[in-house]
Amino acid sequence: MRLRCAVLDDFQQIAASIADWSPVEDRVDVVSFTEHFVDEDALAEALAEVDIVVTLRERVPFPASLFARLPRLKLLIASGMRNSVIDYAAAEAHGVTVCGTQSSSTPPVELTWALLLGLARGIVEESNALRHGGPWQSTVGADLHGRRLGLLGLGKIGSRVAQVGLAFGMEVVAWSQNLTKERADEVGVELAPSKDELLAGSDFVSVHLALGDRTRGLIGARELALMKPGAYLINTSRAAMVDQDALLGALHEGRIAGAGIDVFDVEPLPADHPMRTAPRLLATPHLGYVSRANYATYYGQAVEDIQAYLAGKPVRRLG
Repeated sequence: MRLRCAVLDDFQQIAASIADWSPVEDRVDVVSFTEHFVDEDALAEALAEVDIVVTLRERVPFPASLFARLPRLKLLIASGMRNSVIDYAAAEAHGVTVCGTQSSSTPPVELTWALLLGLARGIVEESNALRHGGPWQSTVGADLHGRRLGLLGLGKIGSRVAQVGLAFGMEVVAWSQNLTKERADEVGVELAPSKDELLAGSDFVSVHLALGDRTRGLIGARELALMKPGAYLINTSRAAMVDQDALLGALHEGRIAGAGIDVFDVEPLPADHPMRTAPRLLATPHLGYVSRANYATYYGQAVEDIQAYLAGKPVRRLG
């Protein structure tokens, strides 16, 4: 019997062309869904006759209630090797194997700098003005050289963001609950004495931490109030680390110069979500991991995961 594989959130309709699915085409029929399912009922209905699901990152939760509604599901593949929205115990209880793929840290590093530079030099405002008959030069760019870049997190992504900052001639400081001076010295940056001192002293603050109990709500109204009025906040990590209502308030009231945000509490953002119209905000639709090379890895290794599962030897298992 042929198996049915569903690829979720294939917004760019690229899954079929960016990887070679021929190794499994004799046993598996692949269908891509280009629209996001907004609730569990719609998702359960769409996947009722599906044996394999390929999902991107942590966009679609797979709680116990959903596994219970998908009796045919046998293999769930999530891009990346860490996923906080899959109930692994429920997957095991329902006989579902969960596998992952590799994921490069390069795309989110590059997007972090795209947002930071876009904010600092008013790229969107100036481009729109030029294209639509607006004023010739209406903004004055913020300099990077000699300014302080504060990094919350100095792991794989944070350390590479730091190297770019150093190349721009910035003073780079970092903080996390587990960060040591030895690690900061290794990267060539200064260890901030505390989160509060990093926020208060930085001209640009960028978040690069894993989401967990200790980092959820890491930046709220109190922390935003510590930042300089001319400072910018960048978050390409996880939305839950920054209180979205507090950030909206700070942007509307001009308490910080601006924010570059790639992650949101609800994704995709509803049409009437206040983040779509907030002032001083440069926002992108969770593009941190979206690059041609990363997608080739995600879907190419998804094919490998399916092959291995069909051979009875699953690889890159999660949970």
